Amino acid sequence: MRTGLLIAALWLLLVFTVTDAQNGRGKTRQPDGGMRRMKRKRDGPGQAGVRSGRAKLLRSRRIPNSPRVPARPVQGNVVLLESYRDIPAQHSSYNVLPDPDLSLELSGDSPAPRNRDDHHSITTTPQLSQDEIQRILWREEEEHLEEEERVRKREEVKKRKRKERKEQEERQRRRAEEERRRKMEEEKRKEEKEAWEREKKLREEILKEEEEEEVWLRGDVFQMLPKEDEEPEEPDLPPAPIPGPPAAAEDEVNEEEEEKEVAAKEGGLPPGCDLADVTLTCDNARLTYFPPLLMPHLKSLSLEGNNISSIPAEAFNGIPNLEWINLKKNKLTSAGIDHRAFKSLKMLRRLYLDGNLLEVVPADLPLSLQELKINENRLQKIHGNTFQGLASLMILELEANLLSEANVDPEALAPLVQLSYLRLGRNLFRTMPQGLPPLLLELYLENNLIEEIPAGVFNHSKNLNVLSLRHNRLEETRIAPLAWIHHRSLESLDLSHNRLHLVPSYLPKSLVHLVLVGNRIERIPGFVFAHMDPGLEYLYLSYNKLDGEGIEPESFFGSYHSMVELCLDHNQLLSMPSGINEMTNLHFLRLNNNKIRSIPDEGICDPERSGDSMLVAVRLENNLIDPLKVSPSAFSCVRSSSGVVLKPQKTK
Repeated sequence: MRTGLLIAALWLLLVFTVTDAQNGRGKTRQPDGGMRRMKRKRDGPGQAGVRSGRAKLLRSRRIPNSPRVPARPVQGNVVLLESYRDIPAQHSSYNVLPDPDLSLELSGDSPAPRNRDDHHSITTTPQLSQDEIQRILWREEEEHLEEEERVRKREEVKKRKRKERKEQEERQRRRAEEERRRKMEEEKRKEEKEAWEREKKLREEILKEEEEEEVWLRGDVFQMLPKEDEEPEEPDLPPAPIPGPPAAAEDEVNEEEEEKEVAAKEGGLPPGCDLADVTLTCDNARLTYFPPLLMPHLKSLSLEGNNISSIPAEAFNGIPNLEWINLKKNKLTSAGIDHRAFKSLKMLRRLYLDGNLLEVVPADLPLSLQELKINENRLQKIHGNTFQGLASLMILELEANLLSEANVDPEALAPLVQLSYLRLGRNLFRTMPQGLPPLLLELYLENNLIEEIPAGVFNHSKNLNVLSLRHNRLEETRIAPLAWIHHRSLESLDLSHNRLHLVPSYLPKSLVHLVLVGNRIERIPGFVFAHMDPGLEYLYLSYNKLDGEGIEPESFFGSYHSMVELCLDHNQLLSMPSGINEMTNLHFLRLNNNKIRSIPDEGICDPERSGDSMLVAVRLENNLIDPLKVSPSAFSCVRSSSGVVLKPQKTK
């Protein structure tokens, strides 16, 4: 037992001896390593971060460049780092290249104060040359710039996509808004038309009741009685007594049948009609049917203001030589007119169908037709062959219908080779109609929804002389520069009551008469009339927003020798516009209802040309002028003193 214990004790002694020897050799080879291991055991795991930070600092030469780095100078080229563990991660990307002779001393993290002698000094000398360092800096700078460029491009792509998305959304919103506004306007127009038709129907009913009441009061003394030889079974009738109140519906039907029988027996002349030579007038005769007539010599027939709703195929068999038919203000429908009704009228020249209920233009109209009026109906479709064969038609009026560029075929007007007068006002056009005839002289498109005038729309209508676009939605930016500037026949242009903010440029060269009343015009650009030949003669700019700065000295250049009538009334002018005294051919001048305070001696009249002046009338009332302060020579060029209107004036 003792022997075993002795052997165990010797063994333990041997083990401890070998261990101590090994520890001594480790300390000799790594004196600092042992101290670091001991320090880690003593101070805890926090010192591992310090050693890791020191190693990273020596390997990468990158330390944070921040005021919060716990560094302070000691002496010479030695910098003492109190701690590296507290350096924030976001500051670890800054480059610090130490001086070749810089020494760093790194301290531990112990909260207890330490002396300088207790710190371990680590001296490092960079092994890179200055060129290598410079190349590293350049490479890092280039990488930094490339990264910034990539970020910038990504941001630009994102911004561009966001902008495109916003623009697309804005376009969609505008289209939706425009479509909604257009539908509202169409509904409003439809409601107004329905209201107008109801009012018209009410007026007709009131008129009919008044006429019936009048008949009831005076007796129907114009009723023609049948002859005795034709009706032997009927006894002689006494004088017609005063009738009672208007008959009921059954009596009205019987009366209509009696009227038809009477008309047939009296040679086709219905009651309430007047025959004069070759003209039969049956206006407001309360007819509910197309009267059967047998008058081959008849040339003109007027049935205006009746209640006729249909025209049978044989309606004109007894009057084949008609040249003029007036069927205004009836109740004709497209379904009620037989397609063969007008076909036999080989001599027909004029046909008036205004104020009915037609939805399409009647078919098979006579080839001899020269004038066709279908205003104030319900036309909502014009096919490409609607006017086929009407080569003689010269006047066409289709106002106050439901027509637009969407339901009018672009080739519909092509067969009308002789058409010279076209009215399409009070419809739903948003742009100029296409396919205008080549010989067209006058075109009226007022009270539509027209917003733009494209280039080339008048290329095939070189003879156009008068164009009316009043009461539309035109802006000067939506008028193509080449729309009409080279047109050599257009002399009269009406753009009143649109949305113009300045006098449009590129006006027709041949323009003589220009109407711009009721717009929002604030400026007359210089030389806007300079290209016109022979020159503008009539300019109407009433009811706009012109002020003293809106008229330039060159605004009327090109019209000084041609201007005959100039209207600038109802604007906001503060003084006399320049250039008026140079208009040698001016006859009429309107400047009333402005804010003019004084009239210079040479504002209207040029003393050198007073004897040759053509000025007849000058209107200056409703301004802020004191008549007592007006010089007697201010109106020396006016031919008569009675032609000057100065009173009344505004008080303030």
